[in-house]
Amino acid sequence: MSKEPKKGINLIVKHNSYFDGKVQSLAIATTNGPATVGVIEPGKYSFGTDCEEHMHVVAGSLKAKLPGGDWQTYLPGQYFVVPPQVKFEVEADGDVAYLCYYRR
Repeated sequence: MSKEPKKGINLIVKHNSYFDGKVQSLAIATTNGPATVGVIEPGKYSFGTDCEEHMHVVAGSLKAKLPGGDWQTYLPGQYFVVPPQVKFEVEADGDVAYLCYYRR
């Protein structure tokens, strides 16, 4: 097995932990820009954005409420886009895995 880094991926990884460890992610730089891969434990959480975020559900089911919108459920393979400079809410009934791309 090769230990060579893949082209276009920055192997410096940053760990993020929110809400007493109930939401955790690893931040990396990709050819598509900055991204995080993470997990969300069951619960309801509020986040704020600095830039546009593309939130892809990888496993589990995630409800999201964007500004001015109603709650929507997203399943694996689905994603939603959060505008910059807003607050939004998510709710997980079970464990959720996600991938988020940041558009700066």
